[in-house]
Amino acid sequence: MDAQLKALSDPIRREILRGLSRGEAQAGDIAAAFAVSRPAISHHLRVLSEAGLITMRRQAQSRLYAIDAEAVRALRGRFDRFWDDALPRLKTVIEADQKAKREGSPR
Repeated sequence: MDAQLKALSDPIRREILRGLSRGEAQAGDIAAAFAVSRPAISHHLRVLSEAGLITMRRQAQSRLYAIDAEAVRALRGRFDRFWDDALPRLKTVIEADQKAKREGSPR
């Protein structure tokens, strides 16, 4: 999961994933959407691929990239479980803070 979070920490990689959410794309088409060099886009694609968030397949001379739906689904599940655990605890802290403010005691 750390490699996936690190991959998602870059705004260009998040935009690449957003673009791939519309479907498979060639590396050249992906690069054309950004004002960075093709080698930079290749690096971003490699990071996303190594993190397991995208797949690549060759078709003749082209490389076609797509989101790895199962990996993204699993990552989303981990986030959902995180928030399912964290939100009730956050709610408890906020309610205790609000109660302390109503009662006029500093927290």
